[in-house]
Amino acid sequence: MKISTIKDLLDAKVVCGEEELSRHVYSACGSDMMSDVLAYVKDQAVLLTGLINSQVIRTAEMMDMNCIVFVRAKLPTAEMIELARESGIVLLATEKRMYEACGILYNNGLVGNRVKNV
Repeated sequence: MKISTIKDLLDAKVVCGEEELSRHVYSACGSDMMSDVLAYVKDQAVLLTGLINSQVIRTAEMMDMNCIVFVRAKLPTAEMIELARESGIVLLATEKRMYEACGILYNNGLVGNRVKNV
């Protein structure tokens, strides 16, 4: 799914990375716990979260994620925006709650990641 489609489906605002909206993501992960995010395989995923700190960007970078969607009208800090720009990560913000945002993306064909075997 194109990041531009995610933006439209979630009625999201682009915080940074507008020039990268044509990129594709192939799975999604919704979590406010970055330790849970690390349990998912990297597959050019989009991360949906309401957590606002630089660890979100660092985690997405480690997992090769292309896009982060901040839910519940949360907005990243200037430091987070700069880190995302440096890493080529698109940041979106939506007023939707995480449950609703994940449901919309799932119903439109974006699948979840498989949990790594332990």
